[in-house]
Amino acid sequence: MKEYNVAILGATGAVGREMMKVLAERRFPIRELHLLASARSAGTVLEWNGSPITVEEACDAAFEGMDIVLGAAENDIAKRFAPAIVKAGAVFVDNSSAFRMDPNVPLVVPEINPGDAKLHRGIIANPNCSTIITVTAVNALNGLSPIRSMTASTYQAVSGAGAGGPLELAEEVEALRTGKPVQPKVFPYQIAYNLIPQIGSEQFEGYTSEEMKMQNEGRKIMHLPELKVSCTCVRVPVVRSHSISVSLHFDRPVSVDEARAAIAAAPGCRLVDELAKKEYPMPLDTSDQDIVFVGRIRPDLTDENGLCLWCCGDQVRKGAATNAVQIAELLLEG
Repeated sequence: MKEYNVAILGATGAVGREMMKVLAERRFPIRELHLLASARSAGTVLEWNGSPITVEEACDAAFEGMDIVLGAAENDIAKRFAPAIVKAGAVFVDNSSAFRMDPNVPLVVPEINPGDAKLHRGIIANPNCSTIITVTAVNALNGLSPIRSMTASTYQAVSGAGAGGPLELAEEVEALRTGKPVQPKVFPYQIAYNLIPQIGSEQFEGYTSEEMKMQNEGRKIMHLPELKVSCTCVRVPVVRSHSISVSLHFDRPVSVDEARAAIAAAPGCRLVDELAKKEYPMPLDTSDQDIVFVGRIRPDLTDENGLCLWCCGDQVRKGAATNAVQIAELLLEG
């Protein structure tokens, strides 16, 4: 089997480290793995597949000889290095939002639109974590009847804000237990025992940037240019795995039985839907794995062409690292 030179840009962050883990788990055919980060992190030694690898400073020259670069850095870093990556002849699979809505850049969830990856011009974008989890859950239903619109509420874990999120939650819980004051830093308000109904800045008509991603990215991934989505994104005091409540509105009625059968057979999904047995998707059950759990499937009582469901998925893995590695695997197929 051919082996590839792979670099991870932003390797020392939570997603970058998860990418390392997923590459090893999925036995990606790597000849050389280069770990790239800021000058501050350069020189750090990380272990991969039982061997130490020294983190290198990201610079234009670092991409020479690379076949695939997995991006786990912020927008500005992705934009800064994308030209050098493409010039070096590598394919940049980028997890930031820098290129997602660029019409010349494919936005890919491999279970849904793998063919789009072949249209790349050196850059392939990885969608937003909540978008990935949601479209993976509902795409099979779109195959039964086109989805006209969705109403979604996301319940997003603190680890979605980076490594500092879970630490802040734990520190606040301990502070409250011992009667000490809470001093939020990662989040604008106390997250322990609280919900914060804003993720991202205001973008359109009172909707935040995070909320608009569900519509804009969903249209591109599922090839539904007229899809309308109203989304509310909420930060919740859960460590890992995002949850999404979705109401779907179709061109024709889709029965619960049809929906359950389609989701049970859908790639990347697991049907967990036995209300009488108290079986439904939950963050604890979906963490540290790559399948999106889907349940609570029921008619939408406000729309005879509608269905409601609930889904959960690990936003660090399927919502970021694993989806990026899956995209890279598509490149191996030619």
